[in-house]
Amino acid sequence: MVDPAGTASPTSPKEDLQHIEESGVSKPTTFVGSDHDINKRDDYDPKDKELVKDSDVLPVPQWWLAKYLPGYSPKRMLEFKSAKTYYWAINLLAGLAILFYGYDQGVMSLVNLNEDYLTKMGIYPTVGNQRNTAALGGIVAVYYGGSLIGALFGGELADRAGRITAIMLGVMVSIIGAVFQSSAQNITWMCCARVVTGLGVGAIDAVIPVWSSEVSSHQARGSFLAIEFFLNIAGLSLAYWIEIFADFNANKVMAWRTPLALQIVFLLTILILIPFFPESPRWLAKVGRVNEARKVLRATRAADIDIEPELRSIVKNINADREAEMENNSYWRMIWPKMVEIEVEVDREDGKGTRIEVRRQRDKGQRELRKRVVLSVWLQIMQELTGIGVVTVYAVDLMQGAGFPQQEAKLLAGFNDISYMFCVLFAVFTLDRCGRRSTMVWGALVMALLLLLGGILDKYAQQPGPHQKQFGSAVIALVFLYTGTFGATWLVTPWLYPTELFPTFVRAKGGAWSVVGWSIGNGVVTMITPFLVQAIGYGVLLLLFGLNIFVIPFIIFMYPETSGRPLEQIDDYFSNSDSWNVFTASKQIKDSGVSDWRWTRKYHGGYEHGSSSDSGNPEDEEKARAVEKLGGTHQHGNGILGQLRRAFIDHHLQERKQYDRASKYDQDIIKEHGTPNADGKQALTFGNLLSKTHCKDSELRYAALATSLMPCLADALNMTLRKAKKKGIVSFDGEILMQGRKVSGRTPEADDDIPIVLLSEEIK
Repeated sequence: MVDPAGTASPTSPKEDLQHIEESGVSKPTTFVGSDHDINKRDDYDPKDKELVKDSDVLPVPQWWLAKYLPGYSPKRMLEFKSAKTYYWAINLLAGLAILFYGYDQGVMSLVNLNEDYLTKMGIYPTVGNQRNTAALGGIVAVYYGGSLIGALFGGELADRAGRITAIMLGVMVSIIGAVFQSSAQNITWMCCARVVTGLGVGAIDAVIPVWSSEVSSHQARGSFLAIEFFLNIAGLSLAYWIEIFADFNANKVMAWRTPLALQIVFLLTILILIPFFPESPRWLAKVGRVNEARKVLRATRAADIDIEPELRSIVKNINADREAEMENNSYWRMIWPKMVEIEVEVDREDGKGTRIEVRRQRDKGQRELRKRVVLSVWLQIMQELTGIGVVTVYAVDLMQGAGFPQQEAKLLAGFNDISYMFCVLFAVFTLDRCGRRSTMVWGALVMALLLLLGGILDKYAQQPGPHQKQFGSAVIALVFLYTGTFGATWLVTPWLYPTELFPTFVRAKGGAWSVVGWSIGNGVVTMITPFLVQAIGYGVLLLLFGLNIFVIPFIIFMYPETSGRPLEQIDDYFSNSDSWNVFTASKQIKDSGVSDWRWTRKYHGGYEHGSSSDSGNPEDEEKARAVEKLGGTHQHGNGILGQLRRAFIDHHLQERKQYDRASKYDQDIIKEHGTPNADGKQALTFGNLLSKTHCKDSELRYAALATSLMPCLADALNMTLRKAKKKGIVSFDGEILMQGRKVSGRTPEADDDIPIVLLSEEIK
C-alpha cells in the first residue's frame, strides 16, 4: 500500500487491491482546490488521501498575550469563488499598505517647501542657513529612526502573535502618528509625531512583504510584490499631486496640514479590511494550526492544485527548524552567533593514528542566519546608495538647480513621479522571468550611465549661456529615465529578497532586518542630501554615478539567484554552503549532491537545461542528455507534466546505477522485466518509457508510468489530462488510476505485478 509521501508500506499489491475493494473506492483522488470547487467534483473522495495532521508538526508555543490582541480569525476569513480573485484581493490590500508607505514618503517633499510650515517649525528660511538646513533634514530623517525600531518590534510580534496582528498594531500606531503630524505646532511636536509614524510604518513594512509572499505561490512572488510597489509609487505620486493642488489654495496652513491628515484615510481602510484576510499558512502551521493552514492554502491556490504536498513541505521544514528556533530566534543571535564546542578528528603528532580534539567555533546555524541578515541589510543600503532618495525627496531642488523656476520644477517633479510609477509595471513582467541578479546588475549599469551624463550636462545647465535651457531639459529627461530604470529594476528586489532568504521561524524578523537597512540608508541619505546639494551642486549626480558602479560587484559575487525557487529550497543554499562568494557556494552545493546548484542563474523549476554537461561528471552529463532528450526542462517548468518528466530522469538514473552494480544474471532479468519494486516484484521501468516522452511545444505525447514513488503525481496527471481533454487539446482512452483500479478498461487481477497503472493518450 502507498502512503501520500510516496513511500511503500510493507504490503503486497494483492493486499492493496483487497483494501481498495473493501473500501469501495472506485475513483481516483484529485487535487485539492478551493472549498467552492473541490466538493463539486464527482471524482473527489476525502477518504482517499491521507492529510497532514496537527500532530505531524512540532508546534511553537503561541504567545500567551496573542489571544488578547486583534488579529486573524478563520471565522471572519473572506471566501472567493476562485484563487485568482483571492490573489488580487490580497495583492490590492497589501498594495494599499505599501501605497500608504509611499504616500508617507512623498508627503514631505512639498511640505518642506511650504512657508507656513517652515515658519511654524521655526526653520525659515533654509537657504544659506546651516542650522535650518540641518533641522529640515532632521525632521525627515527621524522618521527613519522610528521605522528602524518599529521594524524590529513588528518582526518580533509577527513571529509571536501572527502576521495579521502585527500589521493591525502597526496601522494603529501609524494613525496616532498621523494625527499628531497634522496637528503639529512646533518642531519638537513634529519630530515626535514623525518618530511615532515611523514606528508604525516600520512594523507594516517589515511584515507586509513577508505576509504577501507566504500566501502567494513561489512562481509569482516577484510579480506579486512588483504590483504592490507599483501602488507604493502611486502613493508617492498621489501625495505629491495633492500637495500641488493644495498649494494653489490661499490658505497656506491647510496646504500642508490636509495632505498629512489624509494619511488617516488609508490607514483606517487597511485597519477595517485586514481582519477578514487569511493569515500566513506557514505561521499557522508553525503554531500547530494545520487545519487552518490547509484552509488558507485551499483558498489561495488554484482549484486543480494539490495543496497537501506544499503543506507537507511546510510542516517538514518547520519541524527541521524547530530546534534552531529555540536557540536562534533572537535578533542578537541572528547577528552574533554563540560559541559551541565540536569534536574534530586530527592526526597525532607522532604520525600514529588520529585523536579527537575539542574546538570552539561559532554555531553553524546561527552563522547562516548572520549571513542572511547581512545580505538583507546591505542590499537595502545599496538601494539607497543608487540615489533614489536624493532624486525623489529633493527632486524640486535638483530641477531648480537645472535652471527651472520653482513652480515649473514642482510640476516636473510631479510628472516624474507618474513616469516612475508606470515604469514599476515592467518589474511585474520581468522580475520572475529575468531573475533578481540580472535585473539589479543591468539596472545599476543603466542608472550609472544616466547619472554620469546627467552630472556632466547639469554642470553646463547651471552656467548662463545660450544653450542653458537645452542643457537643463536634457538633465530633466535623464532624471526621468533614471527614476524609470530604478522603478523597473531596483525598487522591488531589495524588499523581495528578505522574504525569500530567511527560514520560516525567523522570516518576519528577517523582514525587520531589511527595514533596518532601509531605515539606515534612507536616514543617512535624507540627512546629508541638503548639504550635498548646496555644497557640490551637479557633483551630486556624479557621486551617485560612482556609487552605482560600486554596488555591481556585490550583486554579482554575493547574492544568489532565487527566482522561481520554493522558499524551502532557498534554505538549502545556506545550509549546504558557507562561502560569501556565490560562485564558490554553487560549487560547494554541487559537491554536496544538491541537484539544483546553479545559483548564479535563473531557476526553471528542474534540472537546468544543458547546464551540467560541461561539468566533467559522467552522472551530470548523463542527466543533461536525459534532459535534452525530453526537450529541455524550460519547456515544461513546474507543472505536473514537468514534475513527471523530472521524476522520469531521476528514476532512470537510479535504474542505471542499479543495473551497473547488478550481476550478469540480474542484468538479464532487469532487461526482460525491469527493476524490482518495493515488494520484490517486477514493475515496468521509466527507462523503457523515455523514448515515448519526447515533447515539443507543438505536441503533447505521454506514456506515463505512475509507480509507488509518485501516487500524488498519478492523480495530478489524471486531472491534467481531463482538463486538457475538455479543452480539446488531447484525447485518450483509459485513465491513470492508483493501486491498479483500472488497467486499459479491464479490472486488474489479484496477482498483477504492477501496483499502479500505465496510461497513454494520443493527439487529436
